[in-house]
Amino acid sequence: MTEKQPASRIRRSPEQVRTAVHQAVIDLLSDPEGEGLTIPAIAGRAGVNHTSVYRRWGSLEALLADTVTTRLERDSPLDDTGSLRGDLISWAEGSVASMGTPEGRALVRAVVLSMPNSAQAQDERGLHFRRRMRSIEQIRERAEARGEEAPPVEQILDQLIAPFYIRAIFGIDVPTTGYPELLVDRLLGGVRGPDPA
Repeated sequence: MTEKQPASRIRRSPEQVRTAVHQAVIDLLSDPEGEGLTIPAIAGRAGVNHTSVYRRWGSLEALLADTVTTRLERDSPLDDTGSLRGDLISWAEGSVASMGTPEGRALVRAVVLSMPNSAQAQDERGLHFRRRMRSIEQIRERAEARGEEAPPVEQILDQLIAPFYIRAIFGIDVPTTGYPELLVDRLLGGVRGPDPA
């Protein structure tokens, strides 16, 4: 196996450092023959000093939560389609695109399963969850401003968000077509079509 060399340490902006560190996390999670997922290994892969990583994130748990949430926010833009159904489907399609990849599934599993059962880890998981739910709240608020009735956040969590996380955690592939529409129509009480292939 050809050993991967860490990126050279050059002066970069804080956002460039954040992007490089996030990518290093994804690369290490995706490489079964690579180093273990530790802050020194992540820093080496990203080409930054490990003390910089500790200063910015404080812990591996915080870094993992920030990485997965940032990726999901990137892949699930808050498109205004003109309807609650359309907005939720668009959001869910982004989740399919992100969690449907091996890297996306590995990130979610790392956040949910790899963190110790400590108060700090629970806080980081809670922060990740609240960041994800902010986008759902915005979709709900936009729908209500249009005069549409939106389901409670807890119902959206149970019927739309949880299925993606369960599939990611257990490595179950997301159906290739129709899955976001199926979940959203079940959530909104629409007519249920056939299960997607």
